[in-house]
Amino acid sequence: MTQLLQDKNIIIYGAGGGIGGGAARTFAKEGARVFLAGRTRESLEAVAADITAEGGRAEIDRVDALDERSVEEHFQTVVARAGGVDVSLNLITRGDVQGVPLVEMSAKDLTTAVMNGLLTNFLTARVAARHMATRGGGVVMTVTSGSSRGTAPMMGSTGPADAAVEAFLRYLAAETGPSGVRVVGLHTAGVIETMTREKVAEVNEGMSDFDPEEFERMMAGMTMLGRMPRLAQVADTLAFLASDRAAGITGTIVNVTCGLVAG
Repeated sequence: MTQLLQDKNIIIYGAGGGIGGGAARTFAKEGARVFLAGRTRESLEAVAADITAEGGRAEIDRVDALDERSVEEHFQTVVARAGGVDVSLNLITRGDVQGVPLVEMSAKDLTTAVMNGLLTNFLTARVAARHMATRGGGVVMTVTSGSSRGTAPMMGSTGPADAAVEAFLRYLAAETGPSGVRVVGLHTAGVIETMTREKVAEVNEGMSDFDPEEFERMMAGMTMLGRMPRLAQVADTLAFLASDRAAGITGTIVNVTCGLVAG
């Protein structure tokens, strides 16, 4: 049986993170050749080792996805190695700040995530879309939390950053669609396998005593399905969206929050 992503060449920026690593493993199992890009070589090597142990194909590169030259040069090396890029997925961290009322936030805390999120998605999507347009198709993807739709207090810079990225993707989809390029986002939140006490505290200092089990119970009670999404469900959805089976989907955000975010 043909695999979902058979012989697709996929770049994943932020592949050493929780969702990035999960997506990379799933993509490789579905037949893709994955190019793992990030700033921390050790975390990339761990993901690549898992993939190769299962017979998959993975290559790692240190890339600063906030640096224009780094993104452009890396993309061209992937094209040279693979012959082309079919999918670009951006999952890098933005420097979000939560747990602080907006009226008490500094300008830097508010704008860092907005600027980083918009810049990195612009840089990685631009080089990919240019290349894909010449080939008659491809997929540009990213992940946001759905905070752009909500009004939950104390989410800090996350909502504005999500909104900026999502607006950019909609316009990009409209402009590149005639060339066959699809642009798709995914909403998810509270993926417990990706949340450690250290990672949560980086975003929200008030949650330094983070308890994964207690957090999951609380969040599950706020969803329509009474549970939170698992990493495998997020990765499977990303694999479907990257595949030709999702050829009719562009310019939208697919909701994988178990109903935490409506719509």
